[in-house]
Amino acid sequence: MVWPWILQLGAGRAGWYSFDRIDNGGVPSASVIVPELQRVDVGDVLPAVPGAVDAFLVREIRPHEALVLVVPRQTAAEEQDPLKRMSGPLRVVWTIFLERIDGSITRLIARGRVGRNWLADSPNAPQSQRLIFIERVYSLLARLPWSAMLPIALTGHYLMESRMLRGIQRRAEADARERRLR
Repeated sequence: MVWPWILQLGAGRAGWYSFDRIDNGGVPSASVIVPELQRVDVGDVLPAVPGAVDAFLVREIRPHEALVLVVPRQTAAEEQDPLKRMSGPLRVVWTIFLERIDGSITRLIARGRVGRNWLADSPNAPQSQRLIFIERVYSLLARLPWSAMLPIALTGHYLMESRMLRGIQRRAEADARERRLR
């Protein structure tokens, strides 16, 4: 099953199943399904980086079909209510969905959209926390003109997201093999 791996996404949760040294502060992503991370509700925060209290908000959940994450323009410090924050302008929309091919095959697809000023006024990690690699990269990208930043950001996101999708695939397939052996 792929869905349980998707539900537990997030830094400080099961990780992003990608390059953990880059986007998870060096903490390895989970290699097992974590039961206490299997409940996600609309408005929940899935931290982008360790120690963050803001970032991706769950906008929509269709169990075993889709998880829609957004990054609102407003930060949690500006508006505490996540539902109000999601009704305003968005920086990012990221949809992870499953397409059932047949009883044993599922296609995992991710699609994202970013606003032109997605890095402007981005929420930062707590001041006491040292920025991890990906945060340093974003702060450098934010200084570049859009035409220079976009190809770099798209390439980086492609590499990270591809690794995440393959990480979920490996874990789900290993889990299915283990279940068959039981």
